[in-house]
Amino acid sequence: MLIRIFLLMFALVSLDVTAAPRKQWEQLTHCRYVAMKYNDGDSFRVNCGGREFVLRLYYIDAPEANLTNGARVGEQRAYFGVTIEDILATGEMATKRVREILQEPFVVSTRWAGGAGRSAEPRYYGLVDVGGRRLIEVLVAEGLARTKGVVANLPTGEKSKIYLERLRGLERQAKDKRRGAWAHSKE
Repeated sequence: MLIRIFLLMFALVSLDVTAAPRKQWEQLTHCRYVAMKYNDGDSFRVNCGGREFVLRLYYIDAPEANLTNGARVGEQRAYFGVTIEDILATGEMATKRVREILQEPFVVSTRWAGGAGRSAEPRYYGLVDVGGRRLIEVLVAEGLARTKGVVANLPTGEKSKIYLERLRGLERQAKDKRRGAWAHSKE
């Protein structure tokens, strides 16, 4: 009997510890793209009001532009049904497209959740809106990224499951229209 009481108390205490409040969204305005060697289509350095950090986009995975992560390149190649060369070329296109789109100031929404990576420098997940468009929607619609990765309910309150379905619809359209990586797909 004493053991059951102890286990019940331990379980309740454990629940308390793991039930941390969700981080609130923070909106950063007048952000600028910071050109760096390691920037790519889904992870890049930004400066928002003097605060500089690496941003990792929620919801998407853009093709790699080099063979540093061979396993990821192989996974992306299989997903899109293309060659390694096609993935690397699409990765370069995604990197270039992000750099083009983010030439004007943009808004970052983040909860400062850590986005692990191979670099020793921390990355933070977030969303980017620029010129009335959400960057991840543009990349998916142009076939320069796939729907994969960490998701979160949007700052507007929209549920991640609903938004993810919308992104998957954009991805299906890109595939049907053979845009970006899908242009060479054998799928």
